[in-house]
Amino acid sequence: MLKKFKDLTEKEILAIAIGAEEEDGRIYGEFADALREEYPSTAQMFEEMRAEEVGHRDRLFAMFRQRFGDHIPLIRRENVKGFLTRRPVWLVRPLGVNTARKQAELMEMEASRFYARAASRTTDASTRELLNKLGDEERKHTQTAGALEEKHLTTSAKAQEEESHRKLILLQIIQPGLAGLMDGSVSTLAPLFAAAFATHKSSDAFLVGLAASIGAGISMAFSEGLSDDGSLTGRGSPWLRGTVTGLMTTAGGIGHTLPFLIANFHVATVVAVIVVAVELMVISFIRHRYMDTPFLQAAFQVIVGGVLVFLTGWLIGSS
Repeated sequence: MLKKFKDLTEKEILAIAIGAEEEDGRIYGEFADALREEYPSTAQMFEEMRAEEVGHRDRLFAMFRQRFGDHIPLIRRENVKGFLTRRPVWLVRPLGVNTARKQAELMEMEASRFYARAASRTTDASTRELLNKLGDEERKHTQTAGALEEKHLTTSAKAQEEESHRKLILLQIIQPGLAGLMDGSVSTLAPLFAAAFATHKSSDAFLVGLAASIGAGISMAFSEGLSDDGSLTGRGSPWLRGTVTGLMTTAGGIGHTLPFLIANFHVATVVAVIVVAVELMVISFIRHRYMDTPFLQAAFQVIVGGVLVFLTGWLIGSS
């Protein structure tokens, strides 16, 4: 059963404060460790914040030892009502730099509120003075973090970290999304147009295209998600990559399937072909923009593949 804050003794309040500073220091250390490779300047900022938390813990422990001895009761924030429930984002690899900064901001806000309430519940003058001082320091942490950020994140450092962030987005979002879009746009052409030219019915072609698009999306989602867990490659969560790939695969197939909602078969086919051309050009542009592939080369590769698959569907459907 959780304890109410108003029922805590001064000994328990100090014990919680010591445990909280220890935990916050470890979390900042985890942030620093997780971000050190891609965001070294931000990692150094969190390392200095960790050192501050260690200093707070030592001052609290000295006060506790002076008043109550060496034995600290085993009571943590999670044993008391009113504290925020924290998601263990510091365990995630790779860790998003913006996620870490946002979590740190929440931690500082909670610590400041805790010390204000703790000081109001304390009768010992020296303890109340210490808690008030720590509360003031926690309230200044936002400014401190800003000063540390300004100190470490120079123009050069920011440029390097922005480049690292761009690379992570490329690995975790753009590449799996592009792979899905290419697969959905190209692989569904054969069954869609085979059904279209075999039946000359828009409704039949639409059902085949819809089934092929959704089926390909599910298949690609599992394939990408199971390809690697991202721990060594830095490609991020397999759930995220799988979801992005699956959705983009389905979107790529649905694009040229929707025209077959048009009842007139010949009009639907012409519109679908136009949509396919637009899709292939979009894929070529994305490859040129994010993969540094010359646009004409990217367009040639994608268009040749698309035309070959389209011809396969047309030949099979017309036979």
